[in-house]
Amino acid sequence: MARLELKNVVKSYGIYEAVRGINLEIEDNEFVVFVGPSGCGKSTTLRMIAGLEHITAGEIVIGDRVVNRLGPGKRDIAMVFQNYALYPHMTVRENISFCLEQQMLAKGEIDARIARAAETLHIRELLDRRPGQLSGGQRQRVAMGRAIVRNPKVFLFDEPLSNLDAKLRVQMRTEIKRLHQLLPTTTVYVTHDQVEAMTMADRVVVMNGGVIEQAGPPQELYHRPVSQFVAGFIGSPAMNFLSAQLASSGKGLAVILDDGTSLAVPDARVNEYARHAGKSVIFGIRPESISDRQQRPGFADVEAKIDLVEPLGPETMVYFSIGDANLCACIDPESGPKPQTSMPLSFNMNQMHLFDVETGAALSLAKV
Repeated sequence: MARLELKNVVKSYGIYEAVRGINLEIEDNEFVVFVGPSGCGKSTTLRMIAGLEHITAGEIVIGDRVVNRLGPGKRDIAMVFQNYALYPHMTVRENISFCLEQQMLAKGEIDARIARAAETLHIRELLDRRPGQLSGGQRQRVAMGRAIVRNPKVFLFDEPLSNLDAKLRVQMRTEIKRLHQLLPTTTVYVTHDQVEAMTMADRVVVMNGGVIEQAGPPQELYHRPVSQFVAGFIGSPAMNFLSAQLASSGKGLAVILDDGTSLAVPDARVNEYARHAGKSVIFGIRPESISDRQQRPGFADVEAKIDLVEPLGPETMVYFSIGDANLCACIDPESGPKPQTSMPLSFNMNQMHLFDVETGAALSLAKV
Protein backbone atom coordinates (compact mmCIF):
# COMPACT_ATOMS: atom_id res chain seq x y z
CA MET A 1 0.00 0.00 0.00
CA ALA A 2 1.38 3.37 -0.95
CA ARG A 3 0.70 6.89 -2.00
CA LEU A 4 0.86 7.57 -5.75
CA GLU A 5 1.76 10.90 -7.33
CA LEU A 6 1.88 12.11 -10.93
CA LYS A 7 4.01 15.23 -11.43
CA ASN A 8 3.71 17.09 -14.76
CA VAL A 9 3.44 13.77 -16.62
CA VAL A 10 3.57 14.02 -20.41
CA LYS A 11 3.26 11.32 -23.05
CA SER A 12 3.99 12.22 -26.66
CA TYR A 13 3.91 10.14 -29.81
CA GLY A 14 5.90 12.28 -32.19
CA ILE A 15 4.16 15.64 -32.36
CA TYR A 16 0.95 14.25 -30.81
CA GLU A 17 0.61 14.70 -27.04
CA ALA A 18 -1.66 11.99 -25.65
CA VAL A 19 -1.18 13.21 -22.07
CA ARG A 20 -0.36 16.87 -21.53
CA GLY A 21 1.31 17.59 -18.21
CA ILE A 22 -1.09 16.12 -15.67
CA ASN A 23 -0.64 16.45 -11.91
CA LEU A 24 -2.44 14.25 -9.41
CA GLU A 25 -1.92 12.98 -5.87
CA ILE A 26 -3.60 9.70 -4.89
CA GLU A 27 -3.60 8.95 -1.19
CA ASP A 28 -2.76 5.64 0.44
CA ASN A 29 -5.74 3.23 0.15
CA GLU A 30 -7.73 5.67 -2.01
CA PHE A 31 -9.88 4.28 -4.85
CA VAL A 32 -9.55 6.65 -7.82
CA VAL A 33 -11.37 6.16 -11.12
CA PHE A 34 -10.19 7.75 -14.37
CA VAL A 35 -13.05 8.34 -16.77
CA GLY A 36 -13.47 10.05 -20.09
CA PRO A 37 -14.21 9.45 -23.77
CA SER A 38 -12.03 7.33 -26.04
CA GLY A 39 -8.73 9.03 -26.77
CA CYS A 40 -8.76 11.25 -23.67
CA GLY A 41 -5.53 9.75 -22.28
CA LYS A 42 -6.89 7.72 -19.34
CA SER A 43 -5.57 4.30 -20.45
CA THR A 44 -2.25 5.81 -21.51
CA THR A 45 -1.92 7.31 -18.02
CA LEU A 46 -2.65 3.92 -16.43
CA ARG A 47 -0.07 2.22 -18.64
CA MET A 48 2.53 4.81 -17.66
CA ILE A 49 1.82 4.15 -13.99
CA ALA A 50 2.23 0.43 -14.68
CA GLY A 51 5.48 0.92 -16.57
CA LEU A 52 4.03 -0.44 -19.81
CA GLU A 53 4.53 2.97 -21.47
CA HIS A 54 7.59 5.18 -21.05
CA ILE A 55 6.78 8.72 -19.99
CA THR A 56 8.03 11.58 -22.17
CA ALA A 57 8.40 14.03 -19.27
CA GLY A 58 7.54 14.37 -15.59
CA GLU A 59 7.70 11.98 -12.66
CA ILE A 60 5.66 9.08 -11.32
CA VAL A 61 6.14 8.44 -7.60
CA ILE A 62 4.93 5.28 -5.83
CA GLY A 63 5.46 5.45 -2.09
CA ASP A 64 8.73 7.31 -1.70
CA ARG A 65 10.29 6.11 -4.99
CA VAL A 66 10.40 7.77 -8.39
CA VAL A 67 9.65 4.81 -10.66
CA ASN A 68 10.24 6.38 -14.10
CA ARG A 69 13.13 4.05 -14.85
CA LEU A 70 11.74 0.94 -13.16
CA GLY A 71 10.16 -1.85 -15.18
CA PRO A 72 6.65 -3.14 -14.39
CA GLY A 73 7.98 -6.02 -12.32
CA LYS A 74 9.87 -3.71 -9.98
CA ARG A 75 7.09 -1.22 -9.27
CA ASP A 76 5.19 -3.48 -6.84
CA ILE A 77 1.91 -3.03 -8.68
CA ALA A 78 -0.72 -5.54 -9.83
CA MET A 79 -2.82 -4.99 -12.93
CA VAL A 80 -6.17 -6.48 -13.97
CA PHE A 81 -6.81 -6.21 -17.70
CA GLN A 82 -9.94 -6.04 -19.82
CA ASN A 83 -9.26 -9.43 -21.41
CA TYR A 84 -8.33 -11.32 -18.18
CA ALA A 85 -4.99 -12.55 -19.68
CA LEU A 86 -5.22 -16.01 -18.06
CA TYR A 87 -3.07 -18.93 -19.16
CA PRO A 88 -5.56 -21.32 -20.82
CA HIS A 89 -3.47 -24.48 -20.21
CA MET A 90 -3.20 -23.85 -16.46
CA THR A 91 -5.77 -24.44 -13.74
CA VAL A 92 -7.13 -21.52 -11.74
CA ARG A 93 -4.82 -22.48 -8.89
CA GLU A 94 -1.81 -22.51 -11.22
CA ASN A 95 -2.79 -19.18 -12.77
CA ILE A 96 -3.00 -17.55 -9.35
CA SER A 97 0.20 -19.14 -8.03
CA PHE A 98 2.35 -18.46 -11.09
CA CYS A 99 3.56 -15.01 -10.06
CA LEU A 100 4.21 -16.21 -6.50
CA GLU A 101 6.34 -19.08 -7.75
CA GLN A 102 8.34 -16.59 -9.80
CA GLN A 103 9.06 -14.77 -6.54
CA MET A 104 10.40 -18.04 -5.08
CA LEU A 105 7.98 -17.99 -2.13
CA ALA A 106 7.64 -21.07 0.04
CA LYS A 107 4.86 -23.50 -0.92
CA GLY A 108 3.13 -23.01 2.41
CA GLU A 109 3.00 -19.25 1.90
CA ILE A 110 1.72 -19.66 -1.66
CA ASP A 111 -1.04 -22.05 -0.54
CA ALA A 112 -2.06 -19.69 2.26
CA ARG A 113 -2.30 -16.69 -0.07
CA ILE A 114 -4.31 -18.65 -2.64
CA ALA A 115 -6.70 -19.86 0.07
CA ARG A 116 -7.27 -16.32 1.36
CA ALA A 117 -7.88 -14.95 -2.14
CA ALA A 118 -10.20 -17.82 -3.07
CA GLU A 119 -12.22 -17.28 0.11
CA THR A 120 -12.45 -13.52 -0.47
CA LEU A 121 -13.53 -13.90 -4.12
CA HIS A 122 -15.74 -17.00 -3.65
CA ILE A 123 -13.75 -19.11 -6.13
CA ARG A 124 -12.65 -22.02 -3.92
CA GLU A 125 -14.68 -24.49 -5.98
CA LEU A 126 -13.02 -23.24 -9.19
CA LEU A 127 -9.38 -23.77 -8.24
CA ASP A 128 -8.97 -27.02 -10.20
CA ARG A 129 -10.77 -25.84 -13.33
CA ARG A 130 -9.21 -24.26 -16.41
CA PRO A 131 -10.20 -20.82 -17.78
CA GLY A 132 -12.12 -22.37 -20.68
CA GLN A 133 -14.50 -23.96 -18.18
CA LEU A 134 -15.37 -20.62 -16.53
CA SER A 135 -17.85 -17.86 -17.24
CA GLY A 136 -16.72 -14.31 -17.96
CA GLY A 137 -17.43 -13.21 -14.40
CA GLN A 138 -15.56 -16.18 -12.95
CA ARG A 139 -12.54 -15.46 -15.15
CA GLN A 140 -12.53 -11.87 -13.97
CA ARG A 141 -12.56 -13.05 -10.36
CA VAL A 142 -9.58 -15.28 -11.09
CA ALA A 143 -7.73 -12.35 -12.68
CA MET A 144 -8.46 -10.34 -9.56
CA GLY A 145 -7.27 -13.22 -7.37
CA ARG A 146 -3.98 -13.32 -9.25
CA ALA A 147 -3.54 -9.62 -8.45
CA ILE A 148 -4.60 -9.91 -4.79
CA VAL A 149 -2.12 -12.64 -3.84
CA ARG A 150 0.80 -10.40 -4.72
CA ASN A 151 -0.07 -7.95 -1.91
CA PRO A 152 0.93 -5.03 -4.15
CA LYS A 153 1.31 -1.39 -3.19
CA VAL A 154 -1.08 -0.35 -5.98
CA PHE A 155 -3.89 -2.09 -7.87
CA LEU A 156 -4.46 -1.01 -11.48
CA PHE A 157 -7.69 -1.91 -13.32
CA ASP A 158 -7.90 -1.31 -17.08
CA GLU A 159 -11.61 -1.38 -18.07
CA PRO A 160 -12.01 -4.81 -16.44
CA LEU A 161 -15.80 -5.04 -16.88
CA SER A 162 -16.25 -3.92 -20.48
CA ASN A 163 -16.42 -7.48 -21.84
CA LEU A 164 -19.20 -8.52 -19.48
CA ASP A 165 -22.95 -8.32 -20.02
CA ALA A 166 -24.94 -5.60 -18.27
CA LYS A 167 -26.15 -7.70 -15.32
CA LEU A 168 -22.71 -9.17 -14.68
CA ARG A 169 -21.10 -5.72 -14.86
CA VAL A 170 -23.32 -4.57 -12.00
CA GLN A 171 -22.46 -7.69 -9.99
CA MET A 172 -18.71 -7.36 -10.57
CA ARG A 173 -18.84 -3.64 -9.84
CA THR A 174 -20.20 -4.51 -6.41
CA GLU A 175 -17.58 -7.25 -5.98
CA ILE A 176 -14.69 -4.89 -6.71
CA LYS A 177 -16.02 -2.26 -4.33
CA ARG A 178 -16.53 -4.88 -1.63
CA LEU A 179 -13.02 -6.18 -2.26
CA HIS A 180 -11.54 -2.73 -1.75
CA GLN A 181 -13.37 -2.43 1.57
CA LEU A 182 -12.01 -5.81 2.69
CA LEU A 183 -8.48 -5.24 1.38
CA PRO A 184 -7.92 -1.46 1.31
CA THR A 185 -5.18 -0.81 -1.21
CA THR A 186 -4.35 2.21 -3.35
CA THR A 187 -6.38 1.58 -6.50
CA VAL A 188 -6.48 3.23 -9.92
CA TYR A 189 -9.36 2.13 -12.13
CA VAL A 190 -9.92 3.19 -15.75
CA THR A 191 -13.32 3.08 -17.44
CA HIS A 192 -15.34 4.87 -20.10
CA ASP A 193 -18.52 4.16 -18.11
CA GLN A 194 -19.42 7.11 -15.88
CA VAL A 195 -21.87 4.95 -13.89
CA GLU A 196 -18.96 2.71 -12.85
CA ALA A 197 -16.97 5.79 -11.94
CA MET A 198 -19.75 7.34 -9.83
CA THR A 199 -20.65 4.17 -7.94
CA MET A 200 -17.16 2.85 -7.20
CA ALA A 201 -14.80 5.78 -6.67
CA ASP A 202 -13.68 7.69 -3.63
CA ARG A 203 -12.59 10.27 -6.19
CA VAL A 204 -13.31 10.55 -9.92
CA VAL A 205 -10.80 12.01 -12.38
CA VAL A 206 -12.43 13.25 -15.59
CA MET A 207 -9.98 13.46 -18.49
CA ASN A 208 -10.49 15.31 -21.76
CA GLY A 209 -7.99 15.79 -24.56
CA GLY A 210 -5.02 14.58 -22.51
CA VAL A 211 -5.63 16.81 -19.49
CA ILE A 212 -7.51 16.45 -16.21
CA GLU A 213 -10.71 18.45 -16.56
CA GLN A 214 -11.80 17.91 -12.94
CA ALA A 215 -10.98 15.60 -10.04
CA GLY A 216 -13.12 15.19 -6.94
CA PRO A 217 -15.67 13.05 -5.08
CA PRO A 218 -18.51 11.77 -7.29
CA GLN A 219 -21.16 14.03 -5.75
CA GLU A 220 -18.95 17.09 -6.20
CA LEU A 221 -18.58 16.39 -9.93
CA TYR A 222 -22.30 15.76 -10.24
CA HIS A 223 -23.46 18.88 -8.37
CA ARG A 224 -20.57 21.27 -9.07
CA PRO A 225 -19.01 20.51 -12.46
CA VAL A 226 -16.30 23.00 -13.41
CA SER A 227 -17.15 22.87 -17.11
CA GLN A 228 -19.82 21.99 -19.62
CA PHE A 229 -17.76 18.95 -20.61
CA VAL A 230 -17.79 17.51 -17.09
CA ALA A 231 -21.46 18.38 -16.63
CA GLY A 232 -22.36 16.54 -19.83
CA PHE A 233 -20.16 13.53 -19.14
CA ILE A 234 -21.16 12.89 -15.53
CA GLY A 235 -24.78 11.88 -15.03
CA SER A 236 -27.07 9.50 -16.88
CA PRO A 237 -29.06 10.55 -18.84
CA ALA A 238 -26.80 13.45 -19.73
CA MET A 239 -27.49 17.03 -18.71
CA ASN A 240 -29.66 19.11 -21.05
CA PHE A 241 -27.95 22.16 -22.59
CA LEU A 242 -29.70 25.14 -24.20
CA SER A 243 -28.45 28.42 -25.64
CA ALA A 244 -29.80 31.35 -23.64
CA GLN A 245 -29.38 34.91 -22.45
CA LEU A 246 -29.00 35.85 -18.80
CA ALA A 247 -31.14 38.97 -18.40
CA SER A 248 -32.05 41.34 -15.59
CA SER A 249 -35.68 40.96 -14.58
CA GLY A 250 -36.87 43.57 -12.10
CA LYS A 251 -34.64 43.08 -9.05
CA GLY A 252 -33.77 39.57 -10.13
CA LEU A 253 -32.47 37.57 -13.10
CA ALA A 254 -34.03 35.35 -15.73
CA VAL A 255 -32.68 32.84 -18.22
CA ILE A 256 -34.20 33.65 -21.61
CA LEU A 257 -34.18 30.69 -24.01
CA ASP A 258 -33.87 31.15 -27.77
CA ASP A 259 -37.63 30.75 -28.28
CA GLY A 260 -38.32 33.52 -25.75
CA THR A 261 -39.20 31.23 -22.81
CA SER A 262 -38.27 33.00 -19.58
CA LEU A 263 -37.03 30.99 -16.59
CA ALA A 264 -36.69 32.96 -13.37
CA VAL A 265 -33.46 32.51 -11.41
CA PRO A 266 -34.26 31.80 -7.73
CA ASP A 267 -33.55 34.71 -5.38
CA ALA A 268 -31.03 32.61 -3.46
CA ARG A 269 -28.89 32.29 -6.59
CA VAL A 270 -29.13 35.78 -8.02
CA ASN A 271 -25.92 36.97 -6.33
CA GLU A 272 -23.97 34.09 -7.91
CA TYR A 273 -24.82 35.21 -11.41
CA ALA A 274 -25.49 38.95 -11.12
CA ARG A 275 -22.14 39.92 -12.66
CA HIS A 276 -22.95 37.87 -15.77
CA ALA A 277 -26.26 39.65 -16.51
CA GLY A 278 -26.57 40.54 -20.19
CA LYS A 279 -24.34 37.69 -21.38
CA SER A 280 -25.08 34.86 -23.77
CA VAL A 281 -24.77 31.64 -21.79
CA ILE A 282 -25.26 27.89 -21.99
CA PHE A 283 -28.07 26.88 -19.65
CA GLY A 284 -27.77 23.37 -18.22
CA ILE A 285 -30.28 21.32 -16.27
CA ARG A 286 -30.33 17.61 -15.53
CA PRO A 287 -33.29 15.40 -16.57
CA GLU A 288 -33.92 14.53 -12.91
CA SER A 289 -34.25 18.26 -12.15
CA ILE A 290 -37.28 18.49 -14.45
CA SER A 291 -40.57 17.21 -13.04
CA ASP A 292 -44.28 17.18 -13.72
CA ARG A 293 -45.10 18.86 -10.39
CA GLN A 294 -46.09 22.49 -10.64
CA GLN A 295 -45.96 25.71 -8.62
CA ARG A 296 -43.11 25.19 -6.19
CA PRO A 297 -40.62 27.82 -4.97
CA GLY A 298 -37.59 28.03 -7.21
CA PHE A 299 -39.26 26.10 -10.04
CA ALA A 300 -40.06 27.51 -13.48
CA ASP A 301 -43.02 26.07 -15.38
CA VAL A 302 -42.98 25.44 -19.12
CA GLU A 303 -45.32 23.87 -21.64
CA ALA A 304 -43.51 20.97 -23.29
CA LYS A 305 -44.30 19.12 -26.50
CA ILE A 306 -43.68 15.42 -25.81
CA ASP A 307 -41.88 13.62 -28.65
CA LEU A 308 -41.00 10.25 -27.10
CA VAL A 309 -41.82 8.34 -23.90
CA GLU A 310 -39.61 5.62 -22.35
CA PRO A 311 -41.23 3.81 -19.38
CA LEU A 312 -38.52 2.37 -17.09
CA GLY A 313 -40.64 1.09 -14.22
CA PRO A 314 -39.80 3.32 -11.24
CA GLU A 315 -39.42 6.34 -13.51
CA THR A 316 -40.34 7.45 -17.01
CA MET A 317 -38.06 9.31 -19.40
CA VAL A 318 -39.77 11.83 -21.64
CA TYR A 319 -38.08 13.55 -24.57
CA PHE A 320 -39.58 16.89 -25.49
CA SER A 321 -38.87 20.10 -27.31
CA ILE A 322 -38.93 23.78 -26.45
CA GLY A 323 -38.57 25.76 -29.65
CA ASP A 324 -35.76 24.05 -31.58
CA ALA A 325 -34.15 22.57 -28.45
CA ASN A 326 -34.54 18.87 -27.62
CA LEU A 327 -34.53 17.89 -23.95
CA CYS A 328 -35.00 14.91 -21.65
CA ALA A 329 -36.84 14.75 -18.32
CA CYS A 330 -37.15 12.05 -15.68
CA ILE A 331 -40.71 12.12 -14.31
CA ASP A 332 -43.21 10.17 -12.24
CA PRO A 333 -44.55 7.18 -14.27
CA GLU A 334 -48.02 7.86 -12.86
CA SER A 335 -48.14 11.09 -14.90
CA GLY A 336 -49.09 9.09 -17.97
CA PRO A 337 -47.42 11.27 -20.61
CA LYS A 338 -48.37 10.56 -24.22
CA PRO A 339 -46.22 11.14 -27.33
CA GLN A 340 -47.25 14.01 -29.60
CA THR A 341 -49.11 15.80 -26.83
CA SER A 342 -48.22 18.76 -24.64
CA MET A 343 -47.86 18.70 -20.88
CA PRO A 344 -46.66 21.19 -18.24
CA LEU A 345 -43.22 20.53 -16.76
CA SER A 346 -41.26 22.33 -14.06
CA PHE A 347 -37.55 23.15 -14.12
CA ASN A 348 -35.91 23.11 -10.69
CA MET A 349 -33.91 26.30 -11.09
CA ASN A 350 -32.26 25.72 -7.71
CA GLN A 351 -30.27 23.03 -9.56
CA MET A 352 -29.54 24.96 -12.77
CA HIS A 353 -26.06 25.47 -14.21
CA LEU A 354 -24.71 28.23 -16.45
CA PHE A 355 -21.61 27.91 -18.62
CA ASP A 356 -19.52 30.33 -20.64
CA VAL A 357 -20.36 30.13 -24.36
CA GLU A 358 -16.73 30.37 -25.52
CA THR A 359 -14.77 28.43 -22.88
CA GLY A 360 -17.41 26.07 -21.49
CA ALA A 361 -16.33 27.00 -17.95
CA ALA A 362 -18.98 27.01 -15.22
CA LEU A 363 -20.01 30.55 -14.31
CA SER A 364 -20.51 29.58 -10.68
CA LEU A 365 -19.26 26.76 -8.48
CA ALA A 366 -21.58 27.51 -5.58
CA LYS A 367 -23.09 24.47 -3.91
CA VAL A 368 -26.61 23.71 -5.13
